[in-house]
Amino acid sequence: MKVSDILRVKGGTLYTVSPEEALSRAVTTMAENDIGSLVVMDHGDLVGMLTFREVIQSVVRNGGSVGNTIVRTVMDDHPLTATPETEIDEVRRMMLGRHARYMPVMSQRTLMGVISFYDVAKAVVDSQDFENRMLKAYIRDWPVDEPRDEQTSAN
Repeated sequence: MKVSDILRVKGGTLYTVSPEEALSRAVTTMAENDIGSLVVMDHGDLVGMLTFREVIQSVVRNGGSVGNTIVRTVMDDHPLTATPETEIDEVRRMMLGRHARYMPVMSQRTLMGVISFYDVAKAVVDSQDFENRMLKAYIRDWPVDEPRDEQTSAN
């Protein structure tokens, strides 16, 4: 299974933010759209990732407020990325290794989408469920051996 399989099911809605955007506005966008991340784009290029992790760390550093903070100062400026052709097993290893919950999907310099750890886990579970159903159907339809004639088995 590849990242493109997840994107096909997930749909194409993308949420981005500029690195010079006020963090308070980015947080509002995340809350209004019930999303946990924003891709940070500058003049068409991926420059970072803003997730609730960076937001919470910033709020703690600021004594409980986002204040006048801009996205550039808190974003992850070296986010993990995948391509549509990246295998899901590789994405799982990458995400687990960096404790990343969100990953932009790039095709060369074009943002194709964002996948979350939830998306990856769901795809794996759905795939295993399908495989289990197919195996159970196969076992249920297993051909029954015909009883052998005693003479045939004696020879």
